[in-house]
Amino acid sequence: MRRRTFLKSLAGTAGAALARPRPAEAALPKAKVTRIRIYKPPELNELFNQSNMIVTVETDIGITGIGEGGSKDTLEQCAGNVIGHNPFEIERIWHEMYMAWFYPPGREKIHAQGALDMALWDIKGKALDVPVHQLLGGMMRDHLECYATGGLPRGDGSGSGRGAGRLSVRENAQATIEAGFRAFRMDAASLGNGTNAIYNTHERVRQVAADCKEAREGVGPNGDWCIDFHQRFDFADAIRACKLIEDYEPYFVEDPVRDEQALDEIPKLRMLTTVPLAHGEEWGQRWDFHRLVYNKDIDYIRATLPNVGGITEMVKIAALCETSAIGIVPHFTGPISTAALVHTLGPFSGPVLVEIGRNRTPADYLKEGLDFKDGKCWPNTRPGLGVTADMSRLTMIGEVTEPGRKWFYRRPDGSLTHW
Repeated sequence: MRRRTFLKSLAGTAGAALARPRPAEAALPKAKVTRIRIYKPPELNELFNQSNMIVTVETDIGITGIGEGGSKDTLEQCAGNVIGHNPFEIERIWHEMYMAWFYPPGREKIHAQGALDMALWDIKGKALDVPVHQLLGGMMRDHLECYATGGLPRGDGSGSGRGAGRLSVRENAQATIEAGFRAFRMDAASLGNGTNAIYNTHERVRQVAADCKEAREGVGPNGDWCIDFHQRFDFADAIRACKLIEDYEPYFVEDPVRDEQALDEIPKLRMLTTVPLAHGEEWGQRWDFHRLVYNKDIDYIRATLPNVGGITEMVKIAALCETSAIGIVPHFTGPISTAALVHTLGPFSGPVLVEIGRNRTPADYLKEGLDFKDGKCWPNTRPGLGVTADMSRLTMIGEVTEPGRKWFYRRPDGSLTHW
């Protein structure tokens, strides 16, 4: 080939390459969010931070995403900032939802934002025909280990530990480990006779110590167990309880102090006990707790989906924890959110232990969802979140098709800043 002909051929090839869409652009079609619907499941969990409200995000390309969390009012407000957007611009949409109203969002609104964010990731995975965990770098682990809240139903090794028809703490702990769970979990000597029962924290510390001794005996010298203080102890009693159970080597002590005092009291408690500390089932996004992580005042965070604001925020929290070598022990919420946890925390390199709660068995309105077996959460290769709902079992209670108000400015490059 003559030199001039060769150079012309190179120029033509380069021009074609420049004109050709990049792989990501070619794979993702042009799309727009057209409608968002809110559904009430047959058994709605009224406890806000464990909401199992269901939301769907519809697009003009025929792909619908599913998410979970929030309330009707908060979902409707956030949904207005999703309508009309390209659903694949998830980061941009997250910040618009976050900034679009006058006040920074509180934890209730963040919960709704997380549900919608979850649905957007589901859409993207379906559009690319890959599971969400592949979009986040792929699984770092074979499965996610779990711990059983309160043990298992009687008959396969359970009961919460006390009362007629219940197994002892020792028996319950042993059965839980034998069922394949990584750890047995119990709470701090609950009375079990109503929400108005008198709980004398100073006196119950001794019962906590006795129960923890049984838990250690039940799981054996190499087994794991953990305890939730439920924020019910005053600081002095929290110190006493932690000191009394140090020799039984808990995997962690959860919520040892009130959440309102956590930023001040957990660093002090860290200096006074050797037990690993976990906190944060009531936290929202990372600004609620990042200093505890930076300073290693905590060993595990309890932040979860959708409470932190969705998959977009949870990935950033995971990076924060990875930097400080802190583990993640997410609290359970609804069945769809728990399925999404496998995708989100599967790629995280640090320790993960999932509180499985009631999600050991699938909700009757889900055809596909969390793959749980032998005390563990397993990944799957289904596109998106891998969740399929029977919509006929749900009650639609809200619908949004129009854009909402927006209170922010843009920088010259198009990114957002406060109004």
